[in-house]
Amino acid sequence: MGFFSWHTNDTDRSIANRYSNHKTFTVYMHDNKGNVWIEKAYDGYGRFGGKDYYELLSEMNNLGSSRETGIWLQFEANQKDVIYPALFEHSTSTWESYRGQKSPSCPAQGYFYDDEDDDDDEDEDENNGYSPGW
Repeated sequence: MGFFSWHTNDTDRSIANRYSNHKTFTVYMHDNKGNVWIEKAYDGYGRFGGKDYYELLSEMNNLGSSRETGIWLQFEANQKDVIYPALFEHSTSTWESYRGQKSPSCPAQGYFYDDEDDDDDEDEDENNGYSPGW
């Protein structure tokens, strides 16, 4: 089984899993009803603070609590009308500010980083995890 990962909506930072060579950081997953799940050491399998991202995606689109349906929504469905959970690095970010925009998938799956990515992560750590984007 492979890993699932994304970039955060607010900082576009790759969400590394705890098995990778990148340091993890706290991730806040928000839904459209104001709920927040906090994950301090992401495991790479789509769970944040005990809540499965794909089940939440299915629930937010009124399709029950099905991981399989959520995966279908993420990768196969006509995504025009789908609303998504938001994944944030900063606790002050809100779902409303992103209005259900899809978090970008992480091509490295939160684990398979190349050496260039490692150098970028070290630069971000020097700035307490914040990269101004220049």
